[in-house]
Amino acid sequence: MSDELDLLRAANPAPEGAGPWRDRPLHARAERGLNRLLHSRRTKRARRRLVLRAEAAVLALGAVLAFTFSDAGAAKAVAVPVALAPRAGAHSVSLDEVARRAEARARTAGAADGPRRGSHLQSWYLSMEAGPGAAPPVTVPEERITRWRADGSGSELVVATDPRHPGRPVIDDTGGSWRTVNDGKVLHRKSYPAGPAGGRRGLAARTKPPADPEALREMLAALYGDSGARTPQLLLALSSLRQEWTPGPRETAAVVRLLADAEGLRPAGAVTDRLGRRGQAYVYDGPDGGMNATRQMVILDPRSGQLLGSEVTFTKDLPDFRIKAGEVLSYEAWMP
Repeated sequence: MSDELDLLRAANPAPEGAGPWRDRPLHARAERGLNRLLHSRRTKRARRRLVLRAEAAVLALGAVLAFTFSDAGAAKAVAVPVALAPRAGAHSVSLDEVARRAEARARTAGAADGPRRGSHLQSWYLSMEAGPGAAPPVTVPEERITRWRADGSGSELVVATDPRHPGRPVIDDTGGSWRTVNDGKVLHRKSYPAGPAGGRRGLAARTKPPADPEALREMLAALYGDSGARTPQLLLALSSLRQEWTPGPRETAAVVRLLADAEGLRPAGAVTDRLGRRGQAYVYDGPDGGMNATRQMVILDPRSGQLLGSEVTFTKDLPDFRIKAGEVLSYEAWMP
């Protein structure tokens, strides 16, 4: 029990300066971590097992759960992805320049080019154990697609897949029980009918992102806490927002302007993301508000400002988890 209490204290759900501890919705990854904490179970060997996600390193939110494997085939599950390496010698584009380009593109956008509720995400999250005899870290890759229509109808689809290694088994963590499954296995599929009761009714899903940078900053603070106060929290809030909405040109311009004004986010050079797309990398490697052991990188299309992806890597060895500096904690690739 003491381990769980320590994790909850570190999560700091009501940080100083966040107002009168007002209620606000959890973002998708935090909600998932909380569910794991509430429904966790221990193995017969009573070995402590800790799952970390991006928010666990950045905001020290973790979950304790059982970790068991069942084979889906003879092939070995895919390995932890290698950290992306921006080409420092390549031409770097400043965030301010990308913001100006995005703003110019926004001025030519039509009335129908607004944000679209729903998203398309390919993610890789690292899971690790702690304690004597801990197994090596493993990566959980998933593709998530949500689509919503104006009448409230929509659909959700989650597939276990790693586009880097088509056809190879991958790790699945559905229900808190870890196993290898065949590439392409459908983990979740649900359709929602039209009407006010259809679809997800969370506040973040109902709140259309504004096209003004300051209004967007205020909305992120209302939904996810005071995200404007520190760059790590801003990056996490934008990731959470992107899970609910696909921004149009005007909202994209507002996002890039927030990033351009963020403290400590520096250009790192050109990079090719895990889906083969070329972009510009921007890195924050200051204090992360949690373990202070991570580096955050956001990847943008320098022509449009579109958010292509984000990566969190470790900057320190964590022997208890068999983690070495430079290993990837999480990667998210966003698609239209």
